Amino acid sequence: MLTSPRSIENEATVRNLFAAFEGELNAHAKYQAFAIKADAEGLHGAASLFRAVARAEEIHANNHARVIRHLGGEATATIQPVKVRSTLENLNEARAGERYEIDSMYPEFLREARGHNNTDAVLSLERAMDAEKTHARLFSEAIAVLESGWLIAARAYHVCAACGYTSETPEADRCPVCNLGWEKFEAIR
Repeated sequence: MLTSPRSIENEATVRNLFAAFEGELNAHAKYQAFAIKADAEGLHGAASLFRAVARAEEIHANNHARVIRHLGGEATATIQPVKVRSTLENLNEARAGERYEIDSMYPEFLREARGHNNTDAVLSLERAMDAEKTHARLFSEAIAVLESGWLIAARAYHVCAACGYTSETPEADRCPVCNLGWEKFEAIR
């Protein structure tokens, strides 16, 4: 699969990027399914959050795929079946997945990419990890207020089209992760 000398020296980085790419695409599919369940339960705000984070995960996957191609690989993934539970259980699962990426997966992948001075991979992985931190926070907030009614009405979330950073409101004129102008954020409900 990796044939050029440049890609062979980056084999571990590419392998990690494949894992991140597949993980992000599976998270995208999972969060889309969780959004449908939340809507069915009348928790439209939670559904909005799942849709926004699903879009962000898709952006992360696309960024990783671009680096994989640059390093001589071809980005392919297997989407696993999604087990959908109650919205509260789905929120907890989503938060746990984001925490795993923040605490374990991305730091390990970043150490390896930095060790090989692979700046393209480092940038893609860092941006994804920084955005995942906001996702974990938003899922934690949603879990904390599930019973207050906050999650019943649909909500608008704003997703950075370049890195997937997600926010409920404009926090600045530019994305705090990648510096993209706020006007280029996607509004997801």
